[in-house]
Amino acid sequence: MSTISLAIIGLGKMGRAVEQLAPERDFAVVAWIGKGQAITPSALHGAAVAIEFSEPAAAPGNVRACLEAGCPVVVGTTGWYSDLPAIGEEVARRNGALLTAPNFSLGVAVFTQLVAEAARRFAALPGFDAHLLEIHHAAKKDAPSGTAALLAEVASTARDAAVPVTSVRTGSVPGTHELMFDAPFEQVRLIHEARDRRVFAEGALAAARWLVGRQGIFTMQDVIATSDSRTSGQR
Repeated sequence: MSTISLAIIGLGKMGRAVEQLAPERDFAVVAWIGKGQAITPSALHGAAVAIEFSEPAAAPGNVRACLEAGCPVVVGTTGWYSDLPAIGEEVARRNGALLTAPNFSLGVAVFTQLVAEAARRFAALPGFDAHLLEIHHAAKKDAPSGTAALLAEVASTARDAAVPVTSVRTGSVPGTHELMFDAPFEQVRLIHEARDRRVFAEGALAAARWLVGRQGIFTMQDVIATSDSRTSGQR
């Protein structure tokens, strides 16, 4: 497997997790860009791709800077998606590449598909209510999480009815998402538990390798659906 040069944008816990795992996954980190540092071609040091984990207020500017520099970027920051339509136009104008997801766990990517199918099937049965519970560490800023919002949207669309979300912030939990289908005499639960934040770094690196050479806007669903394809796509 060829080594890919990588820029890390955001030097928080996730940025450090990506940095630690990168050499094991055949990435060479050539640039580290922290808060307040300009993202320029010279600062990127010729990186073939960037991974961005920063803050919601900073993410749109970071993405635009990467696009201007001609560097594909994988974005794990959540809470900025209202800017995505405008950034999508810039991606198209510059023939750039952006992959964004609220959760980079490969398991969650498959879990999302299972949630859609389960929600659709239980919607056809009488007496089943649906509810989504998500638990994260006490320092997590957004509630519900980006992953919970995505799962709730997927389930609601499949059920053609809103699925409520309960958010819990406690301790050091990396991330737990549980979709419950409850009837008077039985209950079914679908659960994904992240045991270590390195699972998100692992997925982000897989996404970064996948993104190199592509043009358009992508998600983790594209990664798991076309992991060996080189086709371009635009959402």
